[in-house]
Amino acid sequence: SFVWRQSAEDCAICLDRIQGKKTLKCSHSFCSECLESSFKRKPACPVCNTFYGTHTGNQPEGTMTVTRSQQRLPGYERCGSIVIHYIFPAGIQGSEHPNPGVRYSGTSRIAFLPACEEGEKVLKLLKKAFDRKLIFTVGRSVTTGLNNVITWNDIHHKTRMDGGPQSFGYPDPQYLSRVQEELRLKGVTEEN
Repeated sequence: SFVWRQSAEDCAICLDRIQGKKTLKCSHSFCSECLESSFKRKPACPVCNTFYGTHTGNQPEGTMTVTRSQQRLPGYERCGSIVIHYIFPAGIQGSEHPNPGVRYSGTSRIAFLPACEEGEKVLKLLKKAFDRKLIFTVGRSVTTGLNNVITWNDIHHKTRMDGGPQSFGYPDPQYLSRVQEELRLKGVTEEN
């Protein structure tokens, strides 16, 4: 049997020798034409998925309001908490949604972050993601099975203060780093 091994000078897209080498910030290199073609589909490194450019989603119109509470989250007893309130009125799906012209129901969601340095950083990233319409989408709810509803869009939030990860709450020591990785995969970082 034949095992193909990529050499340092082979393009991971076409699997041939690199022509017109283009190296990304993540240090992966490709043929310039292969990379250009790949970026038309998705502006991300084909090897490590580092996002390049600004990605915007199809989140419907809504609001994100932030308040602060003295209440402490399990695992973050030395600081208060950040309370995020998302509100979306009902509306009609646009061409960017799965069923254009069909109504979707409104929703409101509350999420919690610790008011520590890393929590404040995640809040800034979530605001950026919200402005880019990436936090919610219109589609089928995994939880209820209903169609034409506003659902989370692969950026996990803590919707309870307690109960641990199985209840979408705290304590969950890896949550802040996990959500930053989810945001990075959607192109939302401190730099971008």
